[in-house]
Amino acid sequence: MSACVLCGCERTRPLFQSSDRLFRTTTKRFAVVRCGECGLVRLDPPPPPEELRLYYPENYWFAPDDSAANRLAEAYRRMVLRDHVRFVEHALRAGPGGPLLDVGSGGGLFLGMMRERGFAVVGLDSSREAAAIAWRRQRAPSVCASLEDAPFRAGSLGAVTMFHVLEHVYDPGAYLRAARDLLAPDGRLVVQVPNAASWQFRILGRSWNGVDVPRHLFDFRDRDVETLLERAGLEVVRRKYFSLRDNPAGLASSLAPGLDPMARRVRASGEGSAARLAKDLAYFALVAAAVPLTLVEAMCRAGSTVMIEARRR
Repeated sequence: MSACVLCGCERTRPLFQSSDRLFRTTTKRFAVVRCGECGLVRLDPPPPPEELRLYYPENYWFAPDDSAANRLAEAYRRMVLRDHVRFVEHALRAGPGGPLLDVGSGGGLFLGMMRERGFAVVGLDSSREAAAIAWRRQRAPSVCASLEDAPFRAGSLGAVTMFHVLEHVYDPGAYLRAARDLLAPDGRLVVQVPNAASWQFRILGRSWNGVDVPRHLFDFRDRDVETLLERAGLEVVRRKYFSLRDNPAGLASSLAPGLDPMARRVRASGEGSAARLAKDLAYFALVAAAVPLTLVEAMCRAGSTVMIEARRR
């Protein structure tokens, strides 16, 4: 049993056990618990690093080829990423200027969209192949490194973004401090995580896509992230509880994980073109139906994701 990263308490209350529902990389079951003091939800015990690596598929990121289907997929991703872009663009214009570092940049589509808007960008990812794809397809400079060893000078960045990264790391407080040290005075950090204070988690429990056992070591509520940010010397500026890319699709994948396009690709299900088209259409119909529901929960500050802008004090 491990101590809570927020309050140090070792008392926990078991919530449920679950396995890899989305990608099916393992049938092993993991315990999800709630801290007996502060209520933080986490895996306990977390898998060791050498085991955790086995649960990340090699093609975990989006890297379209030149097929018509993948061109359509990239156009869709560009459309739904626009609210991320607008949120970060506002943060950059309010901050001190300087380059933007996207941590966990994958294939670099977000970086490419920011570069097209005139911002200096650089990506960081643990995968050499993902960094190469970002360079090649998005013309976005990217490096393969960990944030703690990132080849950037302290205080040199205008902004750092982390979309769905913090829930994957063993020591989120140290990770945020490493990001803070790279920021210029008044530099901006944008963090997005699944929100365990959402209606979706309360209703769906272990079936909620945001749990993503065993890759998500923590299931943060918005206030948990804010506590970590404040302890890291960062001041919260804004919050956003709706993501067009993540909230409706997350609900669709919670209800029908077998239709999730990324999960089907990772599992190499061997679908024919007709079956793939039918499943894609069914999935996107479910996503469209989820939009009004996810908008309502976001308006009540209970969206299934939360995006937080903080600035270096």
